[in-house]
Amino acid sequence: MPANKQQLLDNRPEGEAVASNFKLVTAQTPELQDNQVLVRHHYLSLDPYMRGRMNDSKSYAQPQPLGQVMQGGTVGEIVESRNPKFAVGDKVVGFGGWQEYSVVDASQPGVLRKVDTTHVPLSHYLGAVGMPGVTAWYGLVKIIAPKEGETLVISAATGAVGSAFGALAKARGCRVVGIAGGPDKCKYAVEELGFDACIDYRQHPDTKSMSQALKEACPKGIDGYFENVGGYILDAVLLRANAFARIALCGMIAGYDGQPLPMANPALLLINRIKIEGFIVSEHMEVWPEALKELGTLVATGKLRPRESVAQGIEAAPEAFLGLLKGKNFGKQLVKLI
Repeated sequence: MPANKQQLLDNRPEGEAVASNFKLVTAQTPELQDNQVLVRHHYLSLDPYMRGRMNDSKSYAQPQPLGQVMQGGTVGEIVESRNPKFAVGDKVVGFGGWQEYSVVDASQPGVLRKVDTTHVPLSHYLGAVGMPGVTAWYGLVKIIAPKEGETLVISAATGAVGSAFGALAKARGCRVVGIAGGPDKCKYAVEELGFDACIDYRQHPDTKSMSQALKEACPKGIDGYFENVGGYILDAVLLRANAFARIALCGMIAGYDGQPLPMANPALLLINRIKIEGFIVSEHMEVWPEALKELGTLVATGKLRPRESVAQGIEAAPEAFLGLLKGKNFGKQLVKLI
């Protein structure tokens, strides 16, 4: 069995996460038992939610255990199988974590899913046609529930979730406004992803300036907002929200280092009768087939053209992850392992 390089969570961050929170080790892969398969990971996924799990604090998920492989999504290929439902060569998506190989009991429902790479590249099953895409779909369809002609805003607009959200929202006839960092990302949002407008938050670093930019980009106000960031951007959105606006609360990356994120004017939630709902996409597995079907069609037909930032090798995972938290990635952040 092959040697397996792994990234462990070695110690918990104090404030900002740093590379020394992680530890690279090499472990021997165990022999397969009945119903198990050996997966050679081609790509591992880096996602903002992982930062929250590094903390030993109350959250929607158990903290990442110290001294164990960092958890996360993976896509790869079956290289050995003792399970009749999986053959060598099958391409699969799973939750193998920050390591080159994983041994999986494939008899457990939902732990591995075969994927078709005929029209959709394997890596996209960690992004647009994977968990981030379904996240965008759920927040849009089940919480914001837009009507044709409404104006929707999303922060972190060019990331894996944001790019899928843009395509899904445009398919429903909405005006879609993104918020992203830097002119290149804003240009990509409009010219390649089909957003109607995109605001560079680096040019609008406070509530007043951002609110003015939103007023110009959303002349009819904001009917739906998909929240990935929190902080002053949420305050600015609330100032421009219409009556009965809906907010899908997916993430608050501005607070992942443990700082509280106060709201400047929560009375606006009452004044405008706003619905705000937090959600965790893994709690809504019933929608995944429908969402993945639509997302796969959008990618296969070229209506969703997701970008990827790819770091090379398991050794690069910590720095790539820290860069993701600072917005250095362009599109979905991946680590290529082969």
